[in-house]
Amino acid sequence: MARTQISAYISESTKQQVERYAQAHGVRKGYLVEEALLHHLQALRELPADIVIPPRLTVTAESFEKVAELIKKPRKPTKALRDLMAGKPIDGEP
Repeated sequence: MARTQISAYISESTKQQVERYAQAHGVRKGYLVEEALLHHLQALRELPADIVIPPRLTVTAESFEKVAELIKKPRKPTKALRDLMAGKPIDGEP
C-alpha cells in the first residue's frame, strides 16, 4: 500500500495522549493516527449527523452561565427518568 505523509498541528495535551497510548499499547503513532482517522470517518459516514458528539464544545458566555446555573440548581428528575434509572419497563416496550 502506498503511504502518504500528512502534517497537522495538534495541542500539546493531544500529543501527550497519543504518545502515552502508543507506548502503553505498543503501537506506532502513525498507525494510531490512521486508525483513529479511519474510525472517525467511518462514523461520520454511517451515523446520523445529530448523534455524532464533537470532542470539544464551544460555548458563549451566556450559554456557560446557563450551564453553571443548572449545575448550581439542578432540576428534579422526571418520573420517566426515575423509572428508567430504576429499571422499570418503558410504556409500549416488552
